[in-house]
Amino acid sequence: MTNPIGALIVSHAYVVGVNQGKLDAIAKTGEAEVGLLAPSNWKAPEWNRELPLETPYNNIKYYSAPVNSPGRGGAYMFSPGKIQQVIKDFQPDVLHVELEVFSLGAFEFAIYSRLTGKPLVLFGWENQQRHLPLPRQWVRKFVLDTAKLIIAGNQDGADLLRSWGYTGLVEVMPQIGVDTQLFTPNMRKQKQTSDELQIGFLGRLAHQKGIDLIFKAARQLQERGLKFRIILCGSGNDEQTLREEAQKQQIAELVTWRGAVPHSKAAEEISKFDVLILPSRTTPTWKEQFGHVLIEAMAMGVPVVGSSSGEIPHVIGRSDLVFTEENASELAAILEKMISEPEWREEAGRYGMDRVYQNYTHEKIAERLIKLWQKLLEPQVGTYKMAQEKLT
Repeated sequence: MTNPIGALIVSHAYVVGVNQGKLDAIAKTGEAEVGLLAPSNWKAPEWNRELPLETPYNNIKYYSAPVNSPGRGGAYMFSPGKIQQVIKDFQPDVLHVELEVFSLGAFEFAIYSRLTGKPLVLFGWENQQRHLPLPRQWVRKFVLDTAKLIIAGNQDGADLLRSWGYTGLVEVMPQIGVDTQLFTPNMRKQKQTSDELQIGFLGRLAHQKGIDLIFKAARQLQERGLKFRIILCGSGNDEQTLREEAQKQQIAELVTWRGAVPHSKAAEEISKFDVLILPSRTTPTWKEQFGHVLIEAMAMGVPVVGSSSGEIPHVIGRSDLVFTEENASELAAILEKMISEPEWREEAGRYGMDRVYQNYTHEKIAERLIKLWQKLLEPQVGTYKMAQEKLT
């Protein structure tokens, strides 16, 4: 297509400016014009406050409006009048909605896709079967029957879409990439050298994140006389339980508790790690959907090790850096190799950085998205503009 694609992107995730790097990367290509519609009254449950839409980029056309049920990703909807107004003003070629297929927000944009003839593209993270009430099952079917392309944030999600009977285009990629200006290997050059392996974790201190496995593996390392320290960055309801587990495993004096870390400081903390661990465990209601901290560390040249939960093995892409869920002995064996073979550890760091630059930067995600939009629109150049009169 010779003219830039007009992509109207809808998501509450982009209320926060730090998440808009992908949108900026799309606009910078000149191959697409980006409009963003986001709630003006979004409430983040973990912060218990309303978040206004941040507008840090001048190459994105921003739209915002209040939604009902702010803070509930599957339940909120914009007013029909606002959607009609935005579509009329922005004149999009594609409606790109980053909401789950059973959400009410996806449902209302599926209706507008049918009314206008503009193709609907969806993004979702859902990677486990769940029981839906009958009305939500109907919503899901209507949305699946409407969407021309669905991007799953993980391979399990792609498999779910097929199990639900979706026959359209499916791609697998994360919602956002990595800001390589922020997560840069240059920060590690300032790291003080130590003969102790600095084992790091950054995330929620929650049962499903499997932090107790780090402690169990650490005890094995300690019994073998190996030198290391554990750095935990994060907060959560399980902190006291984890402190007790560290005492139980007799490694409490080797753990540094850094507390909650704002995203602006995440790179600084990760730069202190010799290896980052993501030991997530699958539960009946949750499994790892991606593990964004993995690609942030990889971008900095920090080697990563993860469990076999959900998307982690696909993100890491190397079996020698993945251990079986709940298997502390396998994790200990990998960490022992990290300590005893520093050349292998450095090679694993270089591998991770190369993998991010090939697949997971904002620019790479933007490039893939644009190609998908072009593929969607190419056979029908010029036809989508014709349906706009239905809303005027």
